[in-house]
Amino acid sequence: MHSIVLVGLNHKVAPVEVRERLAFGGSGLKDALGLFQSHDGACHPYGAEGVILSTCNRLEVYTVASCGSEGQDAVCRLLEDCHGESRDSFLPHLYTSTNEEAARHLFSVAAGLDSMVLGEHQILGQVTEAMETALSEKAAGKVLSSLFRHAIEAGKRARTETAISEGTTSISHVAVELARKIFGDLRACRVLLIGAGEMAETAARVLVESGVESVSILNRTQERAERLASQFEAQAFGWEELDKALVWADIVISSTAAPHAIIRPNQVRRANLKRRRRPLFLIDIAVPRDVDPGVSRIDSVYLYDIDDLEAVVENSLAERRREVPKVQTIVEEAEREFMAWYRSLDVVPTIVDVRKQAHWMREVEVEKALRRLPDLSSDEQEIVRAMAKRIVNRLLHHPTICLKEHASCSDGYQYAEVARDLFGVDRKDEQT
Repeated sequence: MHSIVLVGLNHKVAPVEVRERLAFGGSGLKDALGLFQSHDGACHPYGAEGVILSTCNRLEVYTVASCGSEGQDAVCRLLEDCHGESRDSFLPHLYTSTNEEAARHLFSVAAGLDSMVLGEHQILGQVTEAMETALSEKAAGKVLSSLFRHAIEAGKRARTETAISEGTTSISHVAVELARKIFGDLRACRVLLIGAGEMAETAARVLVESGVESVSILNRTQERAERLASQFEAQAFGWEELDKALVWADIVISSTAAPHAIIRPNQVRRANLKRRRRPLFLIDIAVPRDVDPGVSRIDSVYLYDIDDLEAVVENSLAERRREVPKVQTIVEEAEREFMAWYRSLDVVPTIVDVRKQAHWMREVEVEKALRRLPDLSSDEQEIVRAMAKRIVNRLLHHPTICLKEHASCSDGYQYAEVARDLFGVDRKDEQT
């Protein structure tokens, strides 16, 4: 039986400088998923299937391999090859699991139990996107597509049947909360949002609801910046106006998908000369980071990255924590349902193969017998065929029932292997 293998790291076990080196995005993600495709009928050494979940807080690679250790080595090799990193640099930060534990972990992630912000909504969309991208790149097959569909369903149930997502629901909310802790009343502050994706949109909405009147959007694509700005009666800066925007802003919240830093120390120093040392607060919620860490050494400049938000998160989770047992029950139900299906993958084909072989042998032996009994009428021949069929069905009835009963059990695959061996299903020699 093949194993479902998870290899990953997240904000709990790896600092942002490690996470950003291993993050996948854009064409890099699609290139990596392409390595899971089957070539010339043989499985590629990175795994028979693959799904990559890459967010600002986590990188998780799910694959299907002949055993857990083989799958873990394959994923490490994938990370080395795609990022040019030695595994020694990231191996201490990795967590790994297989089968039930891997499924339970993914279901917990989709349900919001493993997020920096307990119960946040965004991760469910990211899990869905990871599956859809893997399917579009023909990397996910029957096993992982079923695993992720069960996870998405568990995530939806958690949010509709419990209060795990009530209140603050995203990193963007926490970034705004951090800005509020720094400045108190945000209404007089000028806030620059860099990026025009979901995180920026959420941050803009929270800022406007908090009474902030001066919000500006800066994005590499001017049209997207203007479109988002129009939703909130905000100003849009062109990408080439970054230096000007840094002079204008009191608070910068950056959340782009850029592969490298877009705000560097020299830019901030130039802006500082025109700001007359007016404090500048930079909140970087992107992975890889948008702001060069060296910026934090500049006078009157205060830089917070995504790991700094954890302390803010802790203050608003009491209500949600009370919902965790309910969500865990949903996760456990999803795990049992998925694993019952997964374990049946070995048993059901075995039942089909055993019955197919037994009835093939019946037909061969009946035809041999009928050739030796040429004087039988057609009705008598049908009686012989029916009798042989009933005997085979009677003989297979109890083994079939036992296999079906164990299909959803952890030892189901062992029963399947024994049955295939006893009935010679996988023997290559022809029986005559």
